[in-house]
Amino acid sequence: MSAVPLRNNRLAASDIRSVTVLGATGSIGDSTMDLLRASPERYRVEALTANGNVEALAKLAKEFNARFVAIADSSKLGELKALLAGTSTECGAGESAVIEAGARPADWVMAAVSGAAGLKPALAAVDRGAHVALANKECLVCAGDFFMQRAAKAGACILPADSEHNALFQALASGNRDELVRVIITASGGPFRTWKPADIEQATLEQALKHPNWSMGQKITIDSASMMNKGLEVIEASYLFALSPDEIDVLVHPQSIIHGMVEFSDRSVMAQLGSPDMRTPIAHCLGWPDRIKGPAAKLDLAKIGQLTFEAPDFERFPGLRLAYDSLRTGKGATTVYNAANEVAVAAFIAGKIRFGAIARLVEATLDDWIRGGNQAPLTSADDAISVDHVARNRAAALLPQIALKAS
Repeated sequence: MSAVPLRNNRLAASDIRSVTVLGATGSIGDSTMDLLRASPERYRVEALTANGNVEALAKLAKEFNARFVAIADSSKLGELKALLAGTSTECGAGESAVIEAGARPADWVMAAVSGAAGLKPALAAVDRGAHVALANKECLVCAGDFFMQRAAKAGACILPADSEHNALFQALASGNRDELVRVIITASGGPFRTWKPADIEQATLEQALKHPNWSMGQKITIDSASMMNKGLEVIEASYLFALSPDEIDVLVHPQSIIHGMVEFSDRSVMAQLGSPDMRTPIAHCLGWPDRIKGPAAKLDLAKIGQLTFEAPDFERFPGLRLAYDSLRTGKGATTVYNAANEVAVAAFIAGKIRFGAIARLVEATLDDWIRGGNQAPLTSADDAISVDHVARNRAAALLPQIALKAS
């Protein structure tokens, strides 16, 4: 847990903080840029990246006078340069340019590039000891052990930017590590919280995308419906805070007002509450170790009226059980879990498998990985990317037979 920051790793309140946003045009990037827009006197933009949305990237570069921008799609470099002609912004394209963005001298970096492609740029920021707000699950799910080791070695501060881990980060400040009993990650339960397993099996894409509380991208919304997202968060919490699987519980909380809780040895339970708005945890990371004014709605508990809780149902949501299994297996299993899930979700979106087959494909891929004796400690980004690649290929190979099986 040494890479999780302490309050003495602070910038003076009067300093202008230089900022890089990796994944500036995605949903997390949008929220981050919204916060930067609200406090132009406090922040200067060093670098911005995007996957392929060249017009949005160029627009942001002009608005924030970014020093460097990188587009992951190399074929769009010419278009990016043309859009930024006459400005002082440097342009780059391809994987190396996105990594360069992470390596540029910014005090604070938002790591929001999705998928395994976000690992190397985030490590570039970590290796120079930056404050890294982590919104990319793959950095920890696929490479948690060595990612946190690299951060500790470089003196980097890892700031959790998603709502649940940011809540735990805030609550953990109430005690010492040796006083910790467990952390509790809350889950909305998604759209299928009360559905029968047989009905969940047949759920349509439209039904899976109707999240009751959050407005998110397609992939993460489907993960919420299957509770695979909560499985990924359990894995992240283990690596981020150096917790064993037995120290991490999941609690279904449909209102999504309590985002995380920590229980200490005296049985005190500290919780972080807030209206469902991703800008709240991002603002906490952006201002840390101070707090900045956030734009989220004021929490009105009297209006909400009640907060309810349920134990998670592993029969309805087997993906959550598989996350704990992969975490206990270790040695690349969490990387396999994530990769197989991405293949499964893409297949569900394409109409190739039923919703219920998502977890079955993940389980089959994990079983195949374990039977093959492939487990070995991951010690580099290339190791993690290699396992990710192999797992995706194996999941794709298993897909036809999983698609034919009934639940």
